[in-house]
Amino acid sequence: MPLVRSNTADKNIVDRSKPHRNREVARAVRKTRDRLAQQPGSVTFDRDLLKLHARTMASIAPAVPLMVLVIAAAGFFAGMGLDIVVWALVAMLCYTGLALVARHADHAELAKLDVPNTRRAFLIAHVLSGLGWAYFAVLDCPQCQVDQFPVIKAIVLLLAIAATALVASSLRGALAATFVLPVAAYVAFGARAWMPVEGLMMGVLILSLPFFAYVAGHMNRSSVMFMSFRSEKDALIAELETAKAMSDEARRRAEEANLAKSRFLASMSHELRTPLNAILGFSEVMENEVLGPMQNATYRDYARDIHQSGQHLLNLINEILDLSRIEAGRYQLSEEPLHLVSVVEDCCHLMELKARNKDIRIVEQYEQTLPRLFADERAIRQIALNLLSNAVKFAPSGGEILVRVGWTAGGGQYVSVRDNGPGIPADEIPVVLSAFGQGSIAIKSAEQGTGLGLPIVQGLLDMHGGSFELRSKLREGTEAIAIFPATRVMEELPAMPTAAPAALARRR
Repeated sequence: MPLVRSNTADKNIVDRSKPHRNREVARAVRKTRDRLAQQPGSVTFDRDLLKLHARTMASIAPAVPLMVLVIAAAGFFAGMGLDIVVWALVAMLCYTGLALVARHADHAELAKLDVPNTRRAFLIAHVLSGLGWAYFAVLDCPQCQVDQFPVIKAIVLLLAIAATALVASSLRGALAATFVLPVAAYVAFGARAWMPVEGLMMGVLILSLPFFAYVAGHMNRSSVMFMSFRSEKDALIAELETAKAMSDEARRRAEEANLAKSRFLASMSHELRTPLNAILGFSEVMENEVLGPMQNATYRDYARDIHQSGQHLLNLINEILDLSRIEAGRYQLSEEPLHLVSVVEDCCHLMELKARNKDIRIVEQYEQTLPRLFADERAIRQIALNLLSNAVKFAPSGGEILVRVGWTAGGGQYVSVRDNGPGIPADEIPVVLSAFGQGSIAIKSAEQGTGLGLPIVQGLLDMHGGSFELRSKLREGTEAIAIFPATRVMEELPAMPTAAPAALARRR
């Protein structure tokens, strides 16, 4: 049989027409949605790519002059003299322009970045930085003791091309703008084509340029894809933040509305019950003809109907007020030691007449050695009466209700009420446990209730630190179990030892 523990949930309607308090999050959502709507190649993505390229160029700014100094030092010790020093100064001067453009773009605001002008400035700066490598390509060193100096220049240029392809992949055309002129200068002036090794290096340099351009293009597409994924992630995070903020706001409003409702109903006890008591009292006087006989019998019937309707309305108001006081935290427990078996047995005797009228037999099974329970007797009676009332209401004529009281596995005590009625479908059990909830069988039944009996039981058990379980299976019956924790069970205290008569005499 399905087992469902109590888990009440209020159903509230959220007014979404009011302005949301977290406007910054909503603004971030709109911005990320606008960015996400842009396709690669748009102004938004081009700005992001230019920002990424500027940040990369600015971060490697100290590394390029260091590499130029290392090459210049190696050439100077190899015997190139002032030629390599002049090249180092020219190369660093040309690269300074690229570093300045990168720094300016890096510090500029993304929304104010002019894409065409910034790209043009970057390409011009890369061309200028390529002039330094072109100067290096045409350098010669007759006095050097290195036989394959052109091959070494080709290797250095090849390494520079590879490094530039990695760091400048965010800007399309940067690699070609930087190294087309140096490769052409090397082919025209820096190597001897008739020498096999130098001719081979010329071919390697010529082929390496489109190859690394392809690699840089592939990395550029990967960067665009990465930014697209980042935009999607930002959009999802913003959506989640907005949804969380909206749910928090809706929950806060629902809790405030529910608490206000509960406080209102809990404070209206006197105002609601006083008129009903007058209606019940006067209608009962009229029905019993206390002040004299009524000549018209229809008036007596009307008085009887008024009294019955008022009694039904008073019971309904009492249940609503009890549930409201429990939800508002204004239900005060009057705790005292009591025997759970005695309370449940009295409740069974009260329901005996109603059960007998429907030809229902109540079977009681109690463990008589249970210690006392520290609880509110009125609340315990209400729990037992609500469970018994539901069992009598839905048990068939000639059926049986089994009432048990005993120990739980954890050392607590429980009250179980089981009937052999039609049962409750598994998907309707949460509805039955909610306030004013009724299952399909209860709706079709002639004895419809308010749907507040089980929520009141759950609330009273929660106040005692206990729990409620409802086990049911269609066409086999329902079992409702109220469980009280072991902390509510009072241990039996041992009897105090009595002093011996001789000891008492000596004391006297």
